[in-house]
Amino acid sequence: MKVTNTQLLITFTVVIAVLSFGARLLPHLPNFTPIGALALFAGAYLAKKHWWGLFVPLFIMFVSDLFIGFYDVKLMAVVYGSFLLYALIGRVLPKQNPLLVLGGALGGAVFFYLATNFAVWMFSPWYEKSVEGLMLSYTLALPFFRATLLGDLLFTGMFFGAYEFAKAYLFKTKPSLVSS
Repeated sequence: MKVTNTQLLITFTVVIAVLSFGARLLPHLPNFTPIGALALFAGAYLAKKHWWGLFVPLFIMFVSDLFIGFYDVKLMAVVYGSFLLYALIGRVLPKQNPLLVLGGALGGAVFFYLATNFAVWMFSPWYEKSVEGLMLSYTLALPFFRATLLGDLLFTGMFFGAYEFAKAYLFKTKPSLVSS
């Protein structure tokens, strides 16, 4: 049976989506999950042809939140919106360039850190509503940012790399993430 590129893409996306779902449910370092990488991948490979590709990570977030629990709707909107931005970044990425792909992961992680911690400062009672309170929010969140960044870079490299090498193996082509 001959596997088509579309079959490989859908199968691979389902596999990494299920792994991402499981990673959120299992014990892990805070913010060290593959959701950002899943969003970047879905944006880069699915959303260019199928608009619903933008919503794959949001669906996984929602379903896993059914098990984990929901929290403040304003904060959740910022978190979900941040992952939608990852997918939009993926949509405009030239996926053949590994440095730009990792740059997309870096950009997504930085935006996630800035947006979610601004939202925590703005919507929660934990921080004084001042520049000092905002800076304290960002400072105390640095360990979470480190985990987000490391997870995004690691899982992005794994997802994009594994998919390109699977394509190269199945279709006997050169992986597009390998420079000429």
